[in-house]
Amino acid sequence: MMILEVNNLKKIYTARHAGNNVQALSNVCFSVEQGEYVAIMGESGSGKTTLLNILAALDKPTSGDVLLNGKNIVSIDEREISAFRRNNLGFVFQDFNLLDTFSVRDNIFLPLVLSGKKYEEMEEKLGPIAHKLGIEDILEKFPYEVSGGQKQRTAVARALITEPKLILADEPTGALDSHAADGLLKLFDELNGDGQTVLMVTHSTKAASHAKRVLFIKDGEVFHQIYKGSQTTEEMYQKISTTLTLIATGGGKNE
Repeated sequence: MMILEVNNLKKIYTARHAGNNVQALSNVCFSVEQGEYVAIMGESGSGKTTLLNILAALDKPTSGDVLLNGKNIVSIDEREISAFRRNNLGFVFQDFNLLDTFSVRDNIFLPLVLSGKKYEEMEEKLGPIAHKLGIEDILEKFPYEVSGGQKQRTAVARALITEPKLILADEPTGALDSHAADGLLKLFDELNGDGQTVLMVTHSTKAASHAKRVLFIKDGEVFHQIYKGSQTTEEMYQKISTTLTLIATGGGKNE
């Protein structure tokens, strides 16, 4: 089942003073199946961040469509967009985006509070998620009292508690040390193994090598994609590295 369809996506920015147009995305097309784990890679300025913002319904394209579970998020009314994001998307950010004045528990509860859920229901949802993520013993602590890896697991719990159709992860290992990053990538593997659809934007070849498919963005277009298939994570790492070198040296599309 197709959960995300991106059709002919284009984004043009107009400089306020110079009047020059900058085309950040040009005819981007791809789709994501339910249960897939997809990574998006590309050099700085390739259009990755613009694409992620549009997929997150934080920005609108100049033209094109983004269908999430059959609903075109481009045409959703501004008054409904926040509720749509809470109900359908889970977000994991590089800098965690946790509130220091809220406990770990309350940070995780936040999207449910905004949706008007009852406390008993929130507690019922939290139990199995906290257990799976290994954060049961830090729920009463505050973000400044826990490690970077624990902060990121808290952010993942917050993303999961709404039972989202799609998790969008923006450089999720970027602020973590190697040990915490390895733990997070293992966690993403497990979540995807349980059926969670994940789309991750990353500069990290190591992080991308855990995905089942990697899309490469160059000059605002999908330049190439590779599938993991039966390859090991190490083999996928080498294949990604080769493709990134090809992009950096101006090579053509490889199949």
